[in-house]
Amino acid sequence: MPPNAAEMHHASELVADAAERRWAVIVMAIIALLLGLMIFTSLHWATMPPSRVETIDVRTLHLKGEFVESNLGTMVDKDGRVVARLVGQQYSFTPQCIVVPVGVPVTFRGTSSDAIHGFMIGRTNANTMLIPGFISTFTTTFPTAGEQLMPCHEYCGTGHEAMWAKVRVIPAEEFFAKAKAAERLSCVPG
Repeated sequence: MPPNAAEMHHASELVADAAERRWAVIVMAIIALLLGLMIFTSLHWATMPPSRVETIDVRTLHLKGEFVESNLGTMVDKDGRVVARLVGQQYSFTPQCIVVPVGVPVTFRGTSSDAIHGFMIGRTNANTMLIPGFISTFTTTFPTAGEQLMPCHEYCGTGHEAMWAKVRVIPAEEFFAKAKAAERLSCVPG
């Protein structure tokens, strides 16, 4: 005896309900898994910071150590590496202009004295955050000479839009000749 239309409709409703419940359970399980992963990752990173993290005391930042004002800017280290050191503070970078050579790897080392700042350099892939208490380090090479803007890209307060510096990229021969004559290089003609 063939089932009537009402019974068939009721049976298909039961199948659809069961399928919807299965998908709801699967979606909820995926959401729970993602939330669990987020909680685990945040707790893990809070207790185990990434390797090579360098810290610094922001209270003595300008008084002693690597980031005193006389040590900021670009220099050639004893091992021949070109290093540019800078500090971000509301609402400026010190130094305001960084001189670097064309085609030579430059290691940037920076920190912040007051709030989270960040910068990117013009038409390069150089992009980092400056976090109080931590030293940010990256190395990049500038392929062409010229001047590039270095704006702060992390909102740091009402003067944020005026927080920028510049990077002057000069020929390597000129850079190393100037580096022999001075401890720190500057954009200010001397």
